Amino acid sequence: MVETLKNMFKVPEIRKRFLFTLFIIVVFRLGAQIPTPGVDPLLLKEYFGSPNNLFGMLDMFTGGAFTKSSVFSLGVMPYISASIIVQMLGSVIPSLHKLQKEGQEGRKKLTQITRYGTIVLAAFQSISVAIFLNSIQTASGDGVLVAGLARWQFMVMCVVAMTTGCVLVMWLGEQITSKGIGNGMSLLILFGIVSSIPTALYNEYVMLVQGSNTLFREVLILGVVLAMIVFIVYIYQAVRKIPIQTPKKTIGSRVQQGQSTVLPLKINSAGVIPIIFASSLMMLPSMLTGIFPGSSWAQQMQMTFVPGGVAYATAFALLIIFFTYFYTAIIFNPIDISENLKKSGGFIPGVKPGKDTANYIEKVLNCITLPGSIFLAFISVAPFVMMSKMNVSFFFGGTSVLIVVGVALDTLQRVEAKLQSHNYSGFMKKGHLKGRIG
Repeated sequence: MVETLKNMFKVPEIRKRFLFTLFIIVVFRLGAQIPTPGVDPLLLKEYFGSPNNLFGMLDMFTGGAFTKSSVFSLGVMPYISASIIVQMLGSVIPSLHKLQKEGQEGRKKLTQITRYGTIVLAAFQSISVAIFLNSIQTASGDGVLVAGLARWQFMVMCVVAMTTGCVLVMWLGEQITSKGIGNGMSLLILFGIVSSIPTALYNEYVMLVQGSNTLFREVLILGVVLAMIVFIVYIYQAVRKIPIQTPKKTIGSRVQQGQSTVLPLKINSAGVIPIIFASSLMMLPSMLTGIFPGSSWAQQMQMTFVPGGVAYATAFALLIIFFTYFYTAIIFNPIDISENLKKSGGFIPGVKPGKDTANYIEKVLNCITLPGSIFLAFISVAPFVMMSKMNVSFFFGGTSVLIVVGVALDTLQRVEAKLQSHNYSGFMKKGHLKGRIG
């Protein structure tokens, strides 16, 4: 990894891409500090003072922009949601399914549809956020809106500012993807998560100095965090390898020997998508309370599904398990995999080609999805328990570590691929890179 980073700065093109990515991330972090017009930042900070707040995960994804009610409060979540919706609709709508198979041109049209969907979702979400901010009452009994501002004026300003901010974030992510290094949307989430680490460390230090936490408890928290990191890395790398055999072929006078390969199926093939879906649904009780402040049933629902409670943890875990199976079934089609193997002449030893192969792959996929879904549920529910029982001053989630690990590994692999391509182009001969790259 260290060698890869050193070699990265020796190649002008990659160095330029890295600096461009860094510039976009700086712009993104600056935008996260600009408050939405009409909101009092000090009163809003008073309301969002607790790390156990229901919106801790959303704030984590946006790098603290949500609790500051900045113009980037929605972050990349509307874009991710729109991408997932378009991908899901592609499996049931023939026209979208056709675009998915049309190569580069089809992907361009799907990207444009995703952009329009992002704007629509951002507008709806900004309306919900505006209603929620308008209903906030701090401990002192004050609202978080600037005094003298009419409700309709704030609604218009909030919707316009947050929707525009979301579109700008989407554009920044696309610029990183096309001109920078790695996947732009993933990197924006990653740096949003990483940006909260210095504040979290400082808060824990203050609590230790003030005596709110003992040294033993701080060491215990650090041990739990490190153990979770190791566990996540281990599960993230775990795959189930299905052996694939290719028979020997005779091409003219040449005989090409058969090859033995594998079909790798990741235990956590759904990534963090199930957690995002489940988190969105678990926010509904609080959102309904903000929309219907005088409703008794909405308040009862919010009291029932309190973060850290048994009902919340159970519902959250079950939703994650459900969405893991649901999303895995969408992104993996055993029938398509079976047909591709049949066309290439490959087969699974001991399994007949065609329908039997598809059934076998589906059976294996269902078996490994169960531990993968339980893993996602555990790393999502455990942080709420840790924060409530161990007096943690920051929102820490296994989800954040999963994102950081996954995005970091993916970005390094992309960098190594570019380094190797430059190596093959003659950089070794010119002396720019020495040694084995990657």
